[in-house]
Amino acid sequence: MNDTILTRREFLKASGALVVTFSVAPTIAGAAATATKTVAANEVDGFVAIDGNGRVTVYSGKVDLGTGVSTALSQIAAEELCVPLERVTLVQGDTALTPDQGQTWGSLTIQLGGMQIRRACATAREALLDRGAQKLNLARDGVYAKDGAVMRLGGGASVPYAQLIGGSHFETKVNDKVALKPPATYAIVGKPIRRFDIPDKVYGRFTYMQDVKVPGMVHARVVRPAALKADLVAYDDSAAKKLPGYLATVRKGNFLAAVAKDEWGAIRCADAIQAKWSDWQGLPDPSKLWEHVRSTNVVKEEVFQNVGNAADAMKTGKTLHATYDFAIHTHGSIGPSCAIAEYKDGRLTVWSASQATHMLKKQLANMFSMKPDHVRCVYVEGAGCYGRNGHEDAAADAALLATELGRPVRVQWSRQDEHGWDPKGPPTLLEHSAAIDSNGNVVAWDSHVYIPDRPKGFEVTLVAAELAGMPKDLAFPGNIHQALAIPYAFPNVKATAHWLEHTPFKPSWIRTPGRMQNTYANESFIDEVAAAAGADPIQYRLKHLKDARGAECIERAARLAQWTPRSFGKSSGRDSGDVARGRGFSYIKYELVRTYVAVVADVEVNRKTGAVKVTNFYCAHDCGQIINPDGLKNQIEGNIVQTVSRTLIEEVKFDRSRVTSVDWESYPILRFPDVPQIAIDLIDRPSEAPWGAGEPAAAVVPSAIANAIYDATGVRLRSVPFTADKVLGALSRA
Repeated sequence: MNDTILTRREFLKASGALVVTFSVAPTIAGAAATATKTVAANEVDGFVAIDGNGRVTVYSGKVDLGTGVSTALSQIAAEELCVPLERVTLVQGDTALTPDQGQTWGSLTIQLGGMQIRRACATAREALLDRGAQKLNLARDGVYAKDGAVMRLGGGASVPYAQLIGGSHFETKVNDKVALKPPATYAIVGKPIRRFDIPDKVYGRFTYMQDVKVPGMVHARVVRPAALKADLVAYDDSAAKKLPGYLATVRKGNFLAAVAKDEWGAIRCADAIQAKWSDWQGLPDPSKLWEHVRSTNVVKEEVFQNVGNAADAMKTGKTLHATYDFAIHTHGSIGPSCAIAEYKDGRLTVWSASQATHMLKKQLANMFSMKPDHVRCVYVEGAGCYGRNGHEDAAADAALLATELGRPVRVQWSRQDEHGWDPKGPPTLLEHSAAIDSNGNVVAWDSHVYIPDRPKGFEVTLVAAELAGMPKDLAFPGNIHQALAIPYAFPNVKATAHWLEHTPFKPSWIRTPGRMQNTYANESFIDEVAAAAGADPIQYRLKHLKDARGAECIERAARLAQWTPRSFGKSSGRDSGDVARGRGFSYIKYELVRTYVAVVADVEVNRKTGAVKVTNFYCAHDCGQIINPDGLKNQIEGNIVQTVSRTLIEEVKFDRSRVTSVDWESYPILRFPDVPQIAIDLIDRPSEAPWGAGEPAAAVVPSAIANAIYDATGVRLRSVPFTADKVLGALSRA
């Protein structure tokens, strides 16, 4: 491969074929940290700079993972600064340039990170107005900001920002109580601005992490152990040494990698190395996974909702019980993880698609026993990421090799690396019980979830650190207890998390961690309770909901879907033919404190094959003030499509030693012909705070589908994914 620079589109046109992981990007300049600016999160200069031409640079510790949030953050900044949107450039996730705003997770980028930027920009605007008034020799209340300038009220004199601040620093603390622009005056926020990144992605011009080059870099592939915790007994790299481009074999403990001049050479050399690994068969029997989870030692229990006395109330009325399980999921990133690292003069620079570059910086410093200030992580968007996938691990691979070799090293994971070695969404087991009185009212609700324990830190163990026997962090599974508590006003409620000592695979958070699994059980079970009471599931929820905003969301979803009341106790509304059609409902107030989502799913169930097809989704969504309605719809659609896939198809397969579902054949995802039609009703509340949208709409998808299958067939599916075999089994038992 030479260094000829082609766009991806030009390459595809020339070759007439789709080639994955072909690096055609422009070279990125060297690693020297040039930053002299502050990255303090309480300083305006930490977030904003205006140059001599009046162009604005906004620095965000939160990053765009393909969600389009970079456009939304730019809208927020341009609005508060009163500058045209096209003058704003966003720098993301460079630890030498951006404040540490925490991980890009939990639907908090707009809600928290965006509001930090909003306050910083508003503070900057006020400082510019002060300077402008002085410059124009006017009273402070005699000027206003517009189009990147301070102007005299009533017309006449003006002075551009570039003359007031251009190239220098604000040297001002962020005022957390600064007056923000009234929403009624917004000209940019709330508008459906088209995403900046889409044209380059569509036309093959976008530079992903996988496309980045650093001068002098070499390529490496890691030789993965034959089993997850196998030890490297011996290796023979004599065949690799004979291959063109071979540069080195690096071993450190159980970490083994081949290094070559180019990527293909690294692949061939890694394949040519003969490694002998010890036997390890420590994974549970896959056919007895849930028995394994149930028998795992519980290290502690936590009650997350306790109203009245659920135990005593459960002794009265008619009782219902149900057990739900949710499979192990992998991130399934479309573009396998990739990173480049350079170690020079005692300093480490890493280019990574990590969603948490500031945390990665600390982890790498810990791994190599370096000062954090000697590590710089630079964010470059990856081709596919939602949650903590393998990007950080690829970064650690590259960093280890760069420190060993003293030159820049690029590590590109294979599909087998990604599916086999990224951290997993852990198996989740839930048990629910309820008691209802003679009128069908819930008198007691008791839920239990069995999930892996959380360490104090938010890090996830780096694979390279573990294999090489270097300092490492424990693995954080995400706040997977969230959404176990319910929004309904029952007189007696108890929700308990049983924290387990261990889980089969290294856990991490995947989109909507815990909230999806817990909502799946909660919203499936309340559907079962409504059916037992002979009530329409939407009316039953509304009856027990004391939240006007939530009720509005539910009612708007029902109107959007043209919902007609269901009466399950009379078995009405179900088809009797080979293809049964039904619809199901689900609702969430995310973590009981923010974004409201209500959905209706339409499904078709083939009674002969067991195949489930989701044909339509209707979604009412209230996340407060909407920054970009077009981007928000993108997020909701992505939530629904991805989660339909997770609900119907996705499941990690394994044997006693390793993951066996290491390609798209063994770990299939939803294909385009199976994507449902999606209708969305956005509930905009401009005067309210903006909440997140990256996760909430995913939380309600599995239960909506489960409830629709029941509506169609009269059988309950309580084990995700809803595969054809499970559907046929449930139908045969009905």
